[in-house]
Amino acid sequence: MDLYKLINSSRLTRLFCDLTAIDSPSYHEDEMCAVLKKRLESLGLTVQQDDAGRRYGADYGNLLGFLPGLDGDGQALCSLPPLLFCCHMDTVVPALGKKAVVHEDGRITSDGSTVLGADDVSGIVSVLEALQAIRENRLPHRPLEILFTMSEEVYSRGMLYFDYTKLRSQEGYTLDLTGPVGAAAYAAPSIVPFTAVCRGRAAHAGFAPETGIHAIAMASAAIRRLPLGHVDACTTLNIGSIEGGTATNIVPECCTVAGEVRSLSHETAMEQLALAQGIFEEEAARFGGEVEFSHYIGCKAYATALTHPVVRRFEHACRQLGLTPSLAKTFGGSDNNCLAQEGFQGIVLANAMNRCHSCEEYTSVDELVRSAALTLALMCSPE
Repeated sequence: MDLYKLINSSRLTRLFCDLTAIDSPSYHEDEMCAVLKKRLESLGLTVQQDDAGRRYGADYGNLLGFLPGLDGDGQALCSLPPLLFCCHMDTVVPALGKKAVVHEDGRITSDGSTVLGADDVSGIVSVLEALQAIRENRLPHRPLEILFTMSEEVYSRGMLYFDYTKLRSQEGYTLDLTGPVGAAAYAAPSIVPFTAVCRGRAAHAGFAPETGIHAIAMASAAIRRLPLGHVDACTTLNIGSIEGGTATNIVPECCTVAGEVRSLSHETAMEQLALAQGIFEEEAARFGGEVEFSHYIGCKAYATALTHPVVRRFEHACRQLGLTPSLAKTFGGSDNNCLAQEGFQGIVLANAMNRCHSCEEYTSVDELVRSAALTLALMCSPE
């Protein structure tokens, strides 16, 4: 069966444009959530909505849908375990007033003033179109779970309060990766943001600078000692912002530095974090000041075995569609990091999004079709 012929490219493109037009920055995905809940229910799924958003002052949450499996005769099929397909509902900023522009060559961009929102609407429409094709053609398929999460772009905050006991599946696919369809990530890093608040002593910079303790100089001395950039082939360390001082004639009393460590090894990430903290503490002591160092684990590293069925199924589906499967490690996190910590086995699929997190973000009709067809092949896989 030619699965490409079952994908309605016009409908897929319209849906993409309609969903990207919905304002859905992190913590403000209420309209998107309502639309997707109705859409899933119209496709025959039983849908639950949790209350994760209440932790952030919202009255919506993560969506979890379930569709029983069907055999070739349209009868319930329960012999195969369910597969999960996960996408996120939020976008990065600038995200208000998004408008998708479909060009003559099939390329889809924003008008240049906002992100497009292909991250992650291209994944969402791939899932919805695949479900629509299954429904229209009464295709045999395994039991399916669909998880649309809130606030993934801010270190998967929605998944912090998701009840994993609700899941029936133990493996599946997260659609949230740049690159050509057929690419996938089987490993992702720990991401550990940190903040160092350096405290010195204020003094008049003209009359008595020697009586002050220069907090910015303290922070700068520490930053100079950090191994910024690639620490090794699997680890990076970055300082992303520095803020301090109140006036040009005052020795600054406080300076706040924010950065992050990423590593495909969680142990290495924590070692580099400890190194950074130690350096800031040493410089604070040398200057006669103090430092308050804090961190949190945005996501934790995982690696899925390349021999696992979730990988083999993906490779077979790619070849079925004439795509070349390509598996690699990524330095970006996703909701799959959270799922992996609960024992879930999964990989992250490239899903027709490019130059994400910028106003140059784009997709194309052809790539959306390929992404939807690959999703359909996985949903209908007998393996």
